[in-house]
Amino acid sequence: MHIIKKIFAVTVTSIMVLSCKNESNPEVKTIEVATTSVAKATLDPNATYAKVEFTIEGMTCAMGCAKTIENKIAKMTGVKSSVVDFDKQLAMVEYDVAKVTPETLEQTVVSVSNQYKVKDIKTITSLE
Repeated sequence: MHIIKKIFAVTVTSIMVLSCKNESNPEVKTIEVATTSVAKATLDPNATYAKVEFTIEGMTCAMGCAKTIENKIAKMTGVKSSVVDFDKQLAMVEYDVAKVTPETLEQTVVSVSNQYKVKDIKTITSLE
């Protein structure tokens, strides 16, 4: 019986020591990250911009396919904006006509993967 009392006392003491928590708040660090857009930095404010829409066949996912194509087009010199909608299989690109053509846009899409096919390139007349 004496051994059981000692084991119980050691167990209770251990639980009390281990369960005491320091109520300190975690340290929060803020890290400032500089973001720059390569395409935006090289845009000419006096340039003439055109906007095209085209369908992209062969995309199988939103993040892997559509985002990759969108980012690849956005990094082209002279591209002001690039949006690829996976659900509609539609790309909308605004670009500097002196630096980019619809043909170079098509070549860029196909260079990502030869499974992608560009169809129905249409120039949008009114920029919104």
